[in-house]
This record gives sequence, C-alpha cells and structure tokens, in this order.
Amino acid sequence: MALPLAAPAVPSAQTTGLASVALPSAAPTAPRAAAPTAAAAVGLAAVAAGRRTARQPRGGFAGAKVTLDVKGTAGRSLSDARVVVCAGVTFPEGRKLRVAVVGGGPAGASAADALAQQGVETFLIERKMDNCKPCGGAIPLCMIDEFDLPKDIVDRQVRKMTMISPTNKEVQIGQTLKDDEYIGMVRREVLDDFLRQRAKKNGATLINGLFMGMTLPEKKGDSYVMTYNDYDGEEGNARKGEKKTLEVDVVIGADGANSRVAKDIEAGDYEYAIAFQERMRIPEQKMDYYKDRAEMYVGEDVSPDFYAWVFPKCDHVAVGTGTVVDKKGIQRYQQGIRDRAATRIEGGDIIRVEAHPIPEHPRPWRVEDRAILVGDAAGYVTKCSGEGIYFAAKSGRMCAETIVKNSQQGSRMIDEADLMEHLREWDGKYGPTYLVLDLLQKIFYTSDAARESFVELCEEEYVQKVTFDSYLYKTVQGNDPVGDLKLGWKTLSSLYKYKNQKTPDPMRTLV
Repeated sequence: MALPLAAPAVPSAQTTGLASVALPSAAPTAPRAAAPTAAAAVGLAAVAAGRRTARQPRGGFAGAKVTLDVKGTAGRSLSDARVVVCAGVTFPEGRKLRVAVVGGGPAGASAADALAQQGVETFLIERKMDNCKPCGGAIPLCMIDEFDLPKDIVDRQVRKMTMISPTNKEVQIGQTLKDDEYIGMVRREVLDDFLRQRAKKNGATLINGLFMGMTLPEKKGDSYVMTYNDYDGEEGNARKGEKKTLEVDVVIGADGANSRVAKDIEAGDYEYAIAFQERMRIPEQKMDYYKDRAEMYVGEDVSPDFYAWVFPKCDHVAVGTGTVVDKKGIQRYQQGIRDRAATRIEGGDIIRVEAHPIPEHPRPWRVEDRAILVGDAAGYVTKCSGEGIYFAAKSGRMCAETIVKNSQQGSRMIDEADLMEHLREWDGKYGPTYLVLDLLQKIFYTSDAARESFVELCEEEYVQKVTFDSYLYKTVQGNDPVGDLKLGWKTLSSLYKYKNQKTPDPMRTLV
C-alpha cells in the first residue's frame, strides 16, 4: 500500500514522543543514508492512521509528493517502509541522490569523483582493484591538465611518431610539435588506481565487488537494486565473494565493452574490434630507441582494417594489433607485427599477454530511465586511431556534471530527460570528431595501396599539424581553407597513384 505523505508542519521526534528513526534499505547489506527524524515520525503516524495526503510548505519537499511503500499494515513497522521519490522532488533533509557507478576505469572513476565532490552519495563498484586492462596507454596532452593528473603518472613523453607503410616506408612525424607538447604514455593499472583513489578521497564509497546484475524499477521513482559479490567482506571467500545488494536512484554503466549494465537495460549490441598485445622487455639499447618514440605499422600482414603498434611503457614496450573483420586471425596478425618489427624488438622477453574488445560505434541506446552508459560501455572509442582513454574519462565526468546540475547537487531526483541532456551535449561536442575519423578509416584502411597513400600523406607538414593539434587538444582542426583544398587534391592524387601503380614499391628492410 502506498501512503502519500507530506505535512505543512512536521512534528519532531521529541513532540511525538518518538525516538529518532531511520528508513533502512530493503536489502540489509546495502549502505543507505538515514532519513531525517521528522520524516520518520510523520511516516510512522501515517502508517498508523492509514492513507492520507498533505502538501509541504515552501522549503519542505518543494510542493511535491513523497510516498511510503508498506507491505501491509498488520504487524508492520517503519522498518518495512522505504521512501519513493519521483523526478523533480526535493529529498528530505539528510537524504541525497544515490548513484551507483559500475566499473572503476577512467570513465567510472572520473564520474564517481565528480559526483562525490559535489555531495552526491556515490558508490563505485569495481571487480578487481589491481586489474590491468590491456591498452596501448596513450593519452593526449590536454588530459593531464584537464584531469589534474600528476606528471609522474606519465611513463613516457612521446615526441616522435614513426608511420610505417606496407612496404616499410618510414615517415617521421612530430616536427610540428612545440617543445612542451607530447603524447603521454601511461600504464592503466597506475592511471586507473590513481583516479579511483582520488574519487574515494573525495567521498565516493569504493566497493571491491563483481557486479552481477540489477533489478530495474517497477514503477516511477522506485530504486534500482544492484547485486554484486563483495570481495572485501570477511564472510566471503576470495573466489566467490559475499553476495550483497545495494539500492540506488541512478546507475552509470562504465563497465566496458562487455557491459552488464548495457545488457540489463537492453541497450543493444554493437560491432567491436579485438585488440591483442604483448608487453615485452627488450634490451636496454633497443629500449633507448623507444624512449620518446611510438611506431604505427599498417599493412594486410599486420591488420586488414586497423593498424599495429609498438608503444613505449615504463621499462618495456607494448607490441600489438587489432581487427574487426577477422577476429579469428588475430594471432596471425600479431605474428605479422612481430616479424615486421623484429630487428627492433629482437631479444625481448614477453612479460604479459593481453586481449580485449574495442567498440566500433556507440550503442543503439545509451540511456534508459535513470540508467546511462559512458566510456567503452557506451561505445566511445574513435575509429582510425582506436583511442578511448580520454573519451572515457571525459564522458564520465560530463555525465556526472549533468547529474550534479540537474539534481541540484544531489538534493532532488532526476529522470531520463535529465540524462538525455548529457547525450545531446556529448554528441554535439564530439560527434564531428567521430565522423571524421570514421571517414578516414574507410578511405585509408581498405587496401595496401590506400595505406601507402596514407603514409605518404603523413609527410606533409600541414597533415602533421592538423593531426597533432586534433589529437592533443581534442578538436577537429582545419582553419586554413587553402591548406584544406591542397590537402584534398594531394589525397586524391596519392590514392589514384597507388591504386593504379603497375609495379608495387619494393619491400624495404627496417634497421
């Protein structure tokens, strides 16, 4: 039975003779905020008197209605009740919007941090705190200042990028970089932990647990019930954990390409690439070559529709490749990059092997009621470059900022329309970037002739400037119409030349 409650004058616990009473969670193991004494007192009076409705004066519940759901009346007490708050309603004093963020990578940790800083009750669920996600690890320069990252979180400052064509033609790019500009190379196990710990320091509750699924609200204003295996509890064993539940108002799914949150809200599937990489510790003299250099290889032998790479890490390199159209052939393409880069990684020892899916486009649905997807779970990885770290962190933060604004720092309930505001802002800001990179991949990653043309174009200073400015500062560059026209003509000429080349260029030997 639903008991609408609101009262012009709320009696205190002292005047009613009642002790301070909290509204507990329906799930005893879930952390819940205590409801204020006054609301509890009126709630108990409402249960005793039956169903009645009143309005709050200005400064109360903003003239909206709050209901108490009680499972029957006989033999029931306030411990069986829970507050149900509809969108736009101001919470009782002491009650804040509760948000569960599933996934503790850059997207989830950035969202949790932004929410917690503004007083929203935030729970960050991550299955493994020392998890090392397979990732190339490149971040743009703008991310360091924008997300206030410590300088020492960057293992390597890449100022040289070598593009290597199918015939091993090498083009050195980076000549347009200023002295203080670089691409940062990080280890995800270090970056992710820093972001999570900062969110915890700012007030987020960090849950070391495996998210198992959630029960969706049955009616407007109901809570989401999150189920997870808690690995911190003394009663749970290290393998299975202890099953717990948590009731929240809003869910942010930041749990990667294989998102369980996306599955629960039926967000739809998307095409994905498989990325495979080996971390190698190579001889010191060879590592010196990669101290500020990254390499990108293109060719049918290393990937039919993407690129392969050798990226520097702290004291080793990451050697990998990816593909969408031939996932079963990933081991063959990995052998291809090993062979192409053999002289530069010879003598290296493999210290870790990693593989993971990379979404190729946003999911069909990213918002459902009060649940929203961000980062890889939403499909925010760029075509052509395969970049995802910055866009994951940015989407998490932007989503959280929208929630904070529309909930008035967690003091009122939000709904789907509030979350849709974030999607409109995101698509408007970054839609052009995704469109341009998708077009480039379709043009240049389709044949070895097109790849040779792509590498040749990278010699152009204008191409390098536009490419690096776009990557480092996350905006689609191109403020020189004359330069753009010249580049367009050179692109068409280069594509025509290599497509109609009767005798392919000879294979070069890398040294």
